[in-house]
Amino acid sequence: MWLILAFTSAFLLGFYDVFKKKSLTDNAVIPVLFINTFFSSLLFLPLIWSSNHNIIATESIFYVPRENLQVHLSILLKSVIVLSSWTLGYFGIKHLPITIVGPINATRPVMVLLGATLLMGERLNAYQWVGVALAFASFLLLNRSSKKEGIDFRHNRWIYCVVGAALLGAVSGLYDKHLMAHFPPMFVQSWYNIYQFGIMCIILLTLWWPKRASDRFEWRWSILLIPIFLSMSDFVYLYALTYDDSLISVVSMIRRGSVVVSFAVGALAFHEKNLRSKALDLVLILIGMVFLYFGSK
Repeated sequence: MWLILAFTSAFLLGFYDVFKKKSLTDNAVIPVLFINTFFSSLLFLPLIWSSNHNIIATESIFYVPRENLQVHLSILLKSVIVLSSWTLGYFGIKHLPITIVGPINATRPVMVLLGATLLMGERLNAYQWVGVALAFASFLLLNRSSKKEGIDFRHNRWIYCVVGAALLGAVSGLYDKHLMAHFPPMFVQSWYNIYQFGIMCIILLTLWWPKRASDRFEWRWSILLIPIFLSMSDFVYLYALTYDDSLISVVSMIRRGSVVVSFAVGALAFHEKNLRSKALDLVLILIGMVFLYFGSK
C-alpha cells in the first residue's frame, strides 16, 4: 500500500512543480513563497481547531492531537529545514528550465539512501541498487546536455541552489521517517505549515518589503494551486511513511518520479529546448523507478 501512496504523491508533486514554475517566472520569489505558506496554513487551521474542540474523532486520519513544547520544537526544526530547502529551490526553478530542475531533484533519493543506510540501518537489494545507480547516471548525463543551453553545473549559482535544496530535502526526508515513527502525519503536516508561515512573515517584512519596488511581485492564480497540490502530495507521502515496512529511501526515489509530469509540461507549455538529450535522462529515471518497484515487492 505504501508504494501506491508514494506514486500518488509523485503525481501530485509533479503538478506542484509546474504551478511553481508558472508562478515564479519573471516574478518575486519571497512573496510567492509567503503566499504558499499562508494558504497552506489556512488549509490546516480548521483541522487543528476542530480537533481541539472534539469535532474530529480521535481515530480519524485528520485528527490533530495536542502535544507538549518539546514536540512542537521538533516540528519547528522540520519547518526550518523544509523552508530553507524551498527557498533555494524556488530561486533555482525561477532561473533554470524546469526540464533541468526536475531531473536534478530526482537524484535526491541518492542522498537519502546514504543517510538511510548510515543512520537507520536500511539495506537495499540488487534491484534497488540498480535503480539508484540509474538515477545517478541521469545526473551525469544532464550535466553534459545542459551545457548545450549554456548552463555549466560547476559555475552556475542557480544549479548550486537546486543542489542545496535537494540536500536539505534529503535531510528532511530522513527526519520525516523519525517523526512518523512517533507522531501522526496530520500533526506533523499541520504544525510545520503553521510554523513555516510564521517564519515567512519575518522574512517577507525584513528581506523583501524594503526593496519591493525593485523586486516586483505579480499575482497569478497559479500561485494558489501551489499549496493545494503540495499539501495533498505531502499528506499522501507522510501517510506512506507510517507503514512499518516502508523504506524512506524507496519512497523518496519514487516521489521524484514527479519529474515525468514536470518534464512533459516543460516540453509542451514552456517550450523549453534541448529536449531530446534530456529525454534520455528521463528514461533512465523511469527505468530506475521500475527497478525500485520490483525490488520492493
